Amino acid sequence: MNDRLVQAAPVDDDVQYEAGLRPRSLDDYIGQDRVRANLQVSIAAARGRKEALDHVLLYGPPGLGKTTLAYVIGNEMGVPVRATSGPVIEKPGDLAAMLTNLQEHEVLFIDEIHRMAPVIEEILYPGMEDYELDIVIGSGPGARSVKVPLQKFTLIGATTRAGLLSAPLRARFGITHRLDFYEDADITEIVRRSARILGVELDEDAAGELSRRSRGTPRIANRLLRRVRDFAEVRADGHVTAGVAEAALKLLEVDDHGFDEVDRRLLRTIIDKFGGGPVGVNTIAAAINEEKDAIEDIYEPFLIQAGFLDRTPRGRVATARAYEYFGLTAPGRDTRLW
Repeated sequence: MNDRLVQAAPVDDDVQYEAGLRPRSLDDYIGQDRVRANLQVSIAAARGRKEALDHVLLYGPPGLGKTTLAYVIGNEMGVPVRATSGPVIEKPGDLAAMLTNLQEHEVLFIDEIHRMAPVIEEILYPGMEDYELDIVIGSGPGARSVKVPLQKFTLIGATTRAGLLSAPLRARFGITHRLDFYEDADITEIVRRSARILGVELDEDAAGELSRRSRGTPRIANRLLRRVRDFAEVRADGHVTAGVAEAALKLLEVDDHGFDEVDRRLLRTIIDKFGGGPVGVNTIAAAINEEKDAIEDIYEPFLIQAGFLDRTPRGRVATARAYEYFGLTAPGRDTRLW
């Protein structure tokens, strides 16, 4: 569902705001402390040696700041970031043109890098390793390979599905970091910062109310803040108190856990139709009329992280916490030995 308020993937309405809300430096980047500390060391070392930063792979659920971090890295290195995405690169020549146009130490950012075609991926191997392209000229017996040198650049790849990357490509990234869901305290600080930039008068309790329902995801936090701002301007005096935030989020049908109707339907389907599971993801997708990839990439990660869903070898299982959420009693397990 592309119009979900709590989906972590970007929607059209996000684009005009995200650029203005993004931090520009690692010092301004909130959360992901381990990743930030490691990148500070790597960037400082590369700048000290006046070298290109090693290639970076960022992975994790959508909405956690992989694109933002790519631009922060570029700013910290003092170089431009040339951005594209895996599905957009259709021909080997497209990627070759991008690589040959890069200047020394510049950053090429490829979002959804796991969706690149294998034939295009192979163009990257010598580019990442030896900073050169192998271009075949001609065909048949007269074909010959020409090596085209490249400037030393940094490739930053971002993916929500690191397991889909081929082993040869993954091995060529010298720096690999996973971005995790944010703690409530970090999301609260992000909400406060965004409110200042957007000029929203926001109480401390209201910031906490928004952070609790943001599913540990900055993109969702910023989206909820904008919707609550609209509510405050129309039905209050523009000042977002805890009561105003709660009323707005109730109207938006986002509950205390950050769940919306789709989350509740998914969990309830597993409980009611499949006895709590285990049930395969393809069966769930058919039952709730959603795409399998959407369930695996968008819905499941947070439900699993929050302890409402388990992923087992036999399928998905609703946890005792999911039953409690609906006021139900989880079925007991038969522990008898036969």
